[in-house]
Amino acid sequence: MIKLTPILLALVMGILTFRFSAWRTNKELAAKSSELADPTLSPLIARMAKALDLPRIRVHIYEIEPVNGLAAPDGKIYLTRGFYQKYRAGDVTAEEMASVIAHELGHVALGHARRRMIDFSGQNALRTALAMVLNRFLPGLGALLSGAALSLLMARLSRADEFEADAYAAALLVKSGIGTSAQKSLFDKLAHLTGARGATTPAWLLSHPKTEERIKAIEKLETDWGLNKV
Repeated sequence: MIKLTPILLALVMGILTFRFSAWRTNKELAAKSSELADPTLSPLIARMAKALDLPRIRVHIYEIEPVNGLAAPDGKIYLTRGFYQKYRAGDVTAEEMASVIAHELGHVALGHARRRMIDFSGQNALRTALAMVLNRFLPGLGALLSGAALSLLMARLSRADEFEADAYAAALLVKSGIGTSAQKSLFDKLAHLTGARGATTPAWLLSHPKTEERIKAIEKLETDWGLNKV
């Protein structure tokens, strides 16, 4: 019979890892960011805040170069300096940047940002427990197999989160009068902006859905909402 003590210890370590990781992430973001103040973007952000019945939406610039947007565990929205520089250089429009902010707001509103941190701690605990079980039958391979299985599972869950955040963003952009065109056009630019063009990693191993799948999902929403009627 499998002893429960090591599994319980793994769960405790998972919880401690989550708390430390969330604290460290929030501390780093606070230390390396400043609030966005942009004369073109700010009115678009204000329109989204009004659509959500919020007094304002705070967006911060995170001082790193990779092109990305993110929602922190505490619910704050960040755009990286690298992404903002692409916008300032004219590679990305203000409406496309607004769509990124709307997407990250979706992660916050739908609970993805905090759940991802919880998932991270849970993954560590579950990976340890599963490895222990598998090692009883496949000595030496338990850790490898448990890691691979959980990576595939979490990639699938992450892709589901992205579709949900896309749908939330689409609804918010429509309600704000910004529309979904910029959201779709940004997807077409992402591979070039992030340097991922030509990547050969299979889509089912990626944490984000394929670009064409995301665009099709938004177009389906447009049809469902009657936005394509002439």
